[in-house]
Amino acid sequence: MTKKIALNMLAVALLLNGAAPAIAQDADPNTLAPSKAPERTANGLALTPPMGWNSWNKFACNVNEKIIRATADAMASNGMKAAGYQYIVIDDCWHGQRDENGFIAADPARFPSGIKALADYIHSKGLKFGIYSDAGRKTCGDRPGSQGHEYHDALTYARWGVDYLKYDWCNTGTRNAEEAYTLMADALRATGRDIVFSLCEWGNSRPWLWGQKIGNLWRTTGDITDKWEGKYGYSWGVLNILDMNEPLWPFAGPGHWNDPDMLEVGNGGMTTTQYRSHFSLWAIMAAPLIAGNDIANMDAATREILLNREVIAVNQDALGIQGRRISREGNREVWVKPLSGGGRAVILFNRGESSEPISVGWEELGYPATLKASIRDLWAHRDLKPVAGRYAATVPSHGVVMLKVQP
Repeated sequence: MTKKIALNMLAVALLLNGAAPAIAQDADPNTLAPSKAPERTANGLALTPPMGWNSWNKFACNVNEKIIRATADAMASNGMKAAGYQYIVIDDCWHGQRDENGFIAADPARFPSGIKALADYIHSKGLKFGIYSDAGRKTCGDRPGSQGHEYHDALTYARWGVDYLKYDWCNTGTRNAEEAYTLMADALRATGRDIVFSLCEWGNSRPWLWGQKIGNLWRTTGDITDKWEGKYGYSWGVLNILDMNEPLWPFAGPGHWNDPDMLEVGNGGMTTTQYRSHFSLWAIMAAPLIAGNDIANMDAATREILLNREVIAVNQDALGIQGRRISREGNREVWVKPLSGGGRAVILFNRGESSEPISVGWEELGYPATLKASIRDLWAHRDLKPVAGRYAATVPSHGVVMLKVQP
């Protein structure tokens, strides 16, 4: 059998079997590339916003096998898995070197057991495994990127059992973002393995206009930082990112989500009230809920926020509509997200430095003013007295009142 025939048979096996077999290290992965551009369709994954954990916000480049295993143990046992969190994602700095055939390996000092063994361990916990790469020659952390090795890396990830790829945008030069992400999307699909594809080019080329049939989520902003507001180098505080992401609500939906970056809840730079607002607003915006703290050692306040199943249910609602701001008067805001079953999730949000009364009328929610609606406070976990016409509450500084309103 000739090498070319063998490689084409490998491609057929990958595409028909829906799984990636072991890959011969002397294979030419570019044989799997289609001879012409396929008719593009969505990959059918991430029909609700992905939920999980990523290593970057807490550990940055100080990541290793021990941390990832401890995180998987914690997620499986501390209630997060039961609440819907699935993905354990290693961000930058896991990489070792490429071999003579172009295949990437893990850093042997940080990941002595190898990535496949780690993925198998995470899968044994009933969780899913994610990894990171970059569309440039090098990653943001100066490790080998995927440019020129897209099919090498996609095949390697499939062999390892990867379920989620975060694909960054450092060191890309003059490369076209749509072309680069399309190429990696095609490489992932050619493996036959279901891999959620996270586009991380920071919103520079407006991926919400072209990314729907390429990936499952796309970053809309620069990096988040563990601050309430402000710009810090290339990073932004929560309020800044909130305002950049909110106007993009028409572009989100099942399988394709606006991504205002990962959660900072529990990392110590904000108050508990601010973290609760951060989590609530990301939830109502149908943003991916990717925790970024040390979940193996989190305190009770952080656990209470990340495990609020009523707020998570708003985020994971099957209708898949991104919530938006419907009114703003000074520091007082009202946010609304339509839910399946005819209800509305509502956030009364106070940006100010002192408590403020904030109200919402039923007509603003698309209901008759005379409607007597049932109201559930999602942080107090209690039903409120049904009222007609309007609801009002005093909202603490930088805080939220989050409701489910049902006719």
